[in-house]
Amino acid sequence: MASKASTAVTAPAPSAGPNLAQTLDIVAKDKGIDRQVLVQTLESAILSAARKHLGGARELVARFNEKDGGVDLFQRMTVVDVVTQPEQELSVEDARRVGLDAEVGEQLAFQVYYRPEEARRAAEQDEVFGDILQLKAVRKGFGRIAAQAAKQVIIQRVRDAEREIVFNEYKDRKGEIITGIFRRFERNDIIVDLGRAEAILRSRDQVPRESYRPGERIVAYVKEIEREAKGPQIILSRGDVGLLIKLFEGEVPEIYEGIVKIVAAAREPGVRSKIAVQSRDLDVDPVGACVGVKGSRVQAVVQELRGERIDIVPFDRDPARFVCNAIAPAEISRVIINENDHAMELVVPDEKLSLAIGRKGQNVRLASQLSGWKLDIISETKFKQMEEESIAALSLIAGVTPAIAQTMYKLGFRSLEEVSEATADELAGIPGLGGGENADRIKAAAETAMEELRQRRLRDAAKRTEPLTEKERLLFVRGVGEHTIELLAHAQVHTVEQLHQATEETLLRESGLGLRKVRQVKAGAATFLTSEQKVIDEARKGVREAQAQEAREAQEAAAAAAAAAATAAAEAATAANGAGESSAGEAN
Repeated sequence: MASKASTAVTAPAPSAGPNLAQTLDIVAKDKGIDRQVLVQTLESAILSAARKHLGGARELVARFNEKDGGVDLFQRMTVVDVVTQPEQELSVEDARRVGLDAEVGEQLAFQVYYRPEEARRAAEQDEVFGDILQLKAVRKGFGRIAAQAAKQVIIQRVRDAEREIVFNEYKDRKGEIITGIFRRFERNDIIVDLGRAEAILRSRDQVPRESYRPGERIVAYVKEIEREAKGPQIILSRGDVGLLIKLFEGEVPEIYEGIVKIVAAAREPGVRSKIAVQSRDLDVDPVGACVGVKGSRVQAVVQELRGERIDIVPFDRDPARFVCNAIAPAEISRVIINENDHAMELVVPDEKLSLAIGRKGQNVRLASQLSGWKLDIISETKFKQMEEESIAALSLIAGVTPAIAQTMYKLGFRSLEEVSEATADELAGIPGLGGGENADRIKAAAETAMEELRQRRLRDAAKRTEPLTEKERLLFVRGVGEHTIELLAHAQVHTVEQLHQATEETLLRESGLGLRKVRQVKAGAATFLTSEQKVIDEARKGVREAQAQEAREAQEAAAAAAAAAATAAAEAATAANGAGESSAGEAN
């Protein structure tokens, strides 16, 4: 059956209080909020307050009244034969008793009068429908609560809208430079006033050598915009490499226009930075464009970064040349590229070694970040020594002469391990080895030489007394060489014990070693820990005891010699005294 609504009084009462419609119009216009959103929010607030105050079992509906600018509240009740839910149902007899022509199944809506100006209508309603609606006891005070709820919801919605406006204003500014005023410290973080909002410069995003005073201007990089309940949080950074790039974009028109491009940048905030640039116009020098006339452009960036040193280098598609540019001002004698490990060895003159490395490794570290290659700086003397050691090691392979070993070294083979793990095709290209059909013999001979070298290390270690490093202990494991140690480090394996405990699955997944190699080194680790380590420890213990015995004997010999010297001195003194007394007697 179709439902119908019935109210105790049908005509709306005039509003004696402030007109909410006008308030909503003003708020919607000033704050840029959709009026309908405000209306729905207001209705929800009144309805929520009514359910808490009047009882949650009632079926209530709130509707905004455009005529008087208030929110009308209605209670719905269904006509039934037998009432089981008094707050939602009324019997057909009660409906007819109060003059309502209703049938079973119909739904009636009673307006709930709660505003102060509706007090007379509320009293009239209670006289007629009081025993049905049961509102008289709970209606008291609800008008004040409803007004407070309406006020709070409008204030909250305005705040939310303002936060949304601020978020929308700044959300697209991520990755840009922004200027603000330093206001205060909160713990170690700096609060920056941006005008319409506040931003935070966290301690980890600050430059250690920089300091600020309240009211001072701060130029920072917008690192992140986070939406939070208290409003958008704008996170700034003074240490991000993006600040360096954006400052150059602002100072160099050629970069802004796209003629010059910053290909890569690396930075250690407050100390030193490097940028790599290239030009799309052959007539434009990218480095000169960034430096400017008499260094004016780069100096402007340096000044903004408070004295941070900046190296501008030309980008080159050739990785070796690019790395040489990046390591400037140091000169490079030779570049050795290991494409498999994406690494380079840079050989520099002995007198240029410290310049290439930089203070605390800063220059090579920035060059590595800039180029994306792992860089290792070695002097020419050290390189020559490494070359001789590698050739000597390769010469241990049966059938490999020093001349062949030197050829293998020039072709990129640096260790016995690399030969033992090389493919037949790789070994077939080495003159003097007998071609691919001889590859298996060469690989087996390399493994034999590795084992002989390992046994030599074990014997040498047994004669030493100083503590062994973890790398030395790993090299004592059968099948482990320098390259294997690097791969094991990827799996966070740095000791023999960790290698022994690691599972095959972990090593296969994280180290990049093959199954045969993994099983070989794990077996070698077990052998070393169960037997070879004990042999070394016993031998080293014997060496220490022998040295201690020698020290004791030397100490005892020194003590005996000192005692003998003291006795001799005493005897000499006694003899001298006796001679003196004899001479004195003769004189008398």
